[in-house]
Amino acid sequence: MEERRIGISLGNIGALHDGLGEFALQIGTRIAAVAPQWRADHGIAIDFHLQSKLGALFGPDVGYLPVTRWHRLRHLQPARYALWHSLHQLNKNKPPVGTGTRLVTVHDLNYLYGRNAFSTWRHGRRTRALMARSDHLVAISHHTAQDVRRHLGWQGPLEVIHNGARSFVGQPQRPLPGWGEVPARPFLYHLSRMSPSKNPQVIIGLARAWPEMQFVLCGPPSTDARHLRETVKLPNLQFVLGIDDAQKAWAYAHCSGFLFPSLTEGFGLPPIEAMHFGKPVFLARRTSLPEVGGAVADYFDDFSPAAMRSVVQAGLARAALPGHALAVRSHAAQFDWDRAAAAYLALYRRLLGLPAQ
Repeated sequence: MEERRIGISLGNIGALHDGLGEFALQIGTRIAAVAPQWRADHGIAIDFHLQSKLGALFGPDVGYLPVTRWHRLRHLQPARYALWHSLHQLNKNKPPVGTGTRLVTVHDLNYLYGRNAFSTWRHGRRTRALMARSDHLVAISHHTAQDVRRHLGWQGPLEVIHNGARSFVGQPQRPLPGWGEVPARPFLYHLSRMSPSKNPQVIIGLARAWPEMQFVLCGPPSTDARHLRETVKLPNLQFVLGIDDAQKAWAYAHCSGFLFPSLTEGFGLPPIEAMHFGKPVFLARRTSLPEVGGAVADYFDDFSPAAMRSVVQAGLARAALPGHALAVRSHAAQFDWDRAAAAYLALYRRLLGLPAQ
């Protein structure tokens, strides 16, 4: 049997703490786990195209192709690839010359929302160039799929595979700085990189207008997050940057509710992570968030402090009703990384002409 190859490109992802990194890690790990079986059953080898600093991220049963700057211009590999899957639409690296089917996962077209005209045009031009060298697309939400059809005029094959979201339930927990094992007071929690698109400024406004409630904002130590920590000083608002998984699990488990008023999301993993704990989640009614939150979430249509406080207080009261936490957990359970990876592998089978499992 002649060996065929699948290439999976992370592009220039260099860290795994954001949404794209989490997607690459979760999907890549599960695909790498089936690599020995696919080689034995179908004569198909799987290679990962990634930055050298990530090392053998997906274990010894797959191959590794280091990303180089030349791959943006012309990508040559000694082997031919039957299928090349770029894991995100920001990947500027081209598929290798001679690739059979070129697949791209599109996470969002957030450049359409809130940018100036030149920036929108520039990003749109780059994304259309990517579409021109793609044969098949996957969108991570129906909202993103609609954007691709409407704004890019894509007429080719396109399907939706929802992301999963990790459950931290049952994982080790460690309190955030300044908190005991059991919080002495209720708090509302937010987790993001705190860029302007994540809309942390409206949470700050809510905290300023609601001094009786504690607010905890967490995320990686991005430039935006550090700036907010240095410039915003409120007695009922705490910033915790560089949060680890044990602290994240503690915050999800002990918060009264999770705030995520993001303006532009292709999906939105943190709200689902909070829902695994049965927590009430408060989302902006923007882009993909209503699709992800469904009927169990509460939504901000107005970002004034008074309007937001009203939504949160009504949602906290609803969360206290019998059965609500169970409904929230059941909703979160549908967003599963095993299910998402199985859908990608089923798509690989169809594109390569392999029998369905």
